[in-house]
Amino acid sequence: MPSISLGESIPPDTSHALSVSLPTWQSNIGYEEGQEWVVGRMTTGYPRFFIHKNIDGLARDIAAAHGQAGCQAMLFPTPVAARRCLDFVRQRTPADLAARLDTVHLVLDASKVLSPLLKQLSPTISAVLLPQQAFVIAKQYWQHTGDGVSSRKAEFCHSLFKDQRLIPAPSSQLAHNAQKWLLRGPKRYQRLASIDATSSSTIPGPLQSRNTDDFQESSRFLEERFGRNLDLTLVERARSAIRRRIAGLLTHEVDLRHELPPQPVMSSSRGVQSLDEGDVYLFPSGMNAIFNAHRALLAARGQIESVSFGFPYVDSLKILQKFGPGCKFYGNGSLAELDDLERLLRSGQRYLALFCEFPGNPLLACPDLERIRKLADQYDFAIVVDETIGTFANINVLPLADIVVSSLTKIFSGDSNVMGGSTVLNPESRYYGALKKAMHDEVYEDTYWGEDIVVMERNSRDFLVRVDRMNANAEAICEILRDHHLVKSLFYPKLNPSRNHYDARRLPKGGYGGLLSIVFKHREQAQAFYDAMDIAKGPSLGTNFTLCSPYVLLAHYQELSWAAQYGVDADLIRVSVGLEETETLQSTFSDALRVAEVAVGWPRGIDESLDGPHKRSK
Repeated sequence: MPSISLGESIPPDTSHALSVSLPTWQSNIGYEEGQEWVVGRMTTGYPRFFIHKNIDGLARDIAAAHGQAGCQAMLFPTPVAARRCLDFVRQRTPADLAARLDTVHLVLDASKVLSPLLKQLSPTISAVLLPQQAFVIAKQYWQHTGDGVSSRKAEFCHSLFKDQRLIPAPSSQLAHNAQKWLLRGPKRYQRLASIDATSSSTIPGPLQSRNTDDFQESSRFLEERFGRNLDLTLVERARSAIRRRIAGLLTHEVDLRHELPPQPVMSSSRGVQSLDEGDVYLFPSGMNAIFNAHRALLAARGQIESVSFGFPYVDSLKILQKFGPGCKFYGNGSLAELDDLERLLRSGQRYLALFCEFPGNPLLACPDLERIRKLADQYDFAIVVDETIGTFANINVLPLADIVVSSLTKIFSGDSNVMGGSTVLNPESRYYGALKKAMHDEVYEDTYWGEDIVVMERNSRDFLVRVDRMNANAEAICEILRDHHLVKSLFYPKLNPSRNHYDARRLPKGGYGGLLSIVFKHREQAQAFYDAMDIAKGPSLGTNFTLCSPYVLLAHYQELSWAAQYGVDADLIRVSVGLEETETLQSTFSDALRVAEVAVGWPRGIDESLDGPHKRSK
């Protein structure tokens, strides 16, 4: 994919694209500083940082119809999620602002809806109405938790709202349906009777009657009213296929027009023989999967401080710091820090869980999971591993973890046009029963919008094949960069000192992933290299096309000195390697390196004074 104009979506001409083109070093700085020449041209952005135009349009209309003059709306899929946001904002705003906060919950007007399938999709919207001064705090909640509505759901619901088919829910209906938004499982919480089980026998209502006149009328209503090319009658089968894929129970493509075959028994490729699809929970984003894994642990084990081990993705740390009793942060993920953790544990300190990434972002370092597992067993804490970058096609971390989380938005999807996340509970964990019960009784809401599920299932069918090619292309690029005289540091799991930890979890046919990070000897070289790269440039990773960004500038612009304490250089360039022809990629990188070779002496694009204390909540 060639370079794309500033502010255009990545992929181009994609209404639900997840990235935006920031094609020069200076445009990334302009974005972080809110400069009009950048933000004024942005058609979209990464969904948890940039409110999609579909969401913004619906929010404006709801605020105008149901809010006070000058108020704004933040949209969520259920009243429960909206209430969490409301509580978050109230705790952080003055009393006069908190008194002006309100909510409105919109549901289908049954008197105007003929389609049983539309009722089954349950396109509800809950809006937090708040004055402009409080919106920035609500936006923090939106960003950290991933609880907000998706752009596809907003588009769908906006049409209903304009048609006056979405109306405020009566308070009596809210009270009656309060438990429906928390989808509880049976009291014995057996996995085969999962709360979101998807065998055909559990699909209620019109989705069972695939050949009736009622079903045909429902399908026509959706197609004619909303112009969809997605078969929303396949949502439950798509959900099941995704969950089986993640559980390692489905490694081939399936035709969702036919019933899925019976679930295999004792055959998961995850190395945990009793794992089944009922142990996989789907969420609307990867961050929402982490947020709810944390909530489940707090519900199951109590209000205990956690550990964040290794330099994490920015919002993973914010979740542990802002929701619950806080966390102990070991940002280097080093042997010395692991020794210190063991010292604290021996002294009597206790922790809820240790959260880590395998490998980490952006330094691609891997923690010593075997030693951490021994400590967890001895001192009674859970292990939560984010496998987004490693992916279960390359590594298997589940046997050493109690919970594995992942952003399906990234490599699992690849097409950069749909969000999703997953949480896998290890059925052999000592906490499994308590976590399962907490998920069923207190935590899990089925808020993953049906259209997003169908798109995610379609995108992920060739996941394993794509990962193999990304692995090979990334290694080919590393060969060009690793000994180049301009490169100060090259971070890649195969080249890092922690390779032995990665190899201990690497599958027999697994590779080292498609993500790498580069630090040049001079800032001017990094700028010139980035500007010269004839590829897509913007936030996100795991895309089928090669995508790069000055990651640290985007993630930590107001906390560069803080990040530097943990070896994360302000000028680091992160590259997510795609599926292009290997020779083409090698040529692209070689050309950019030649430009960088003559770059020393370029004007600096970021003033040293910006390396201030860490203030940003992003």
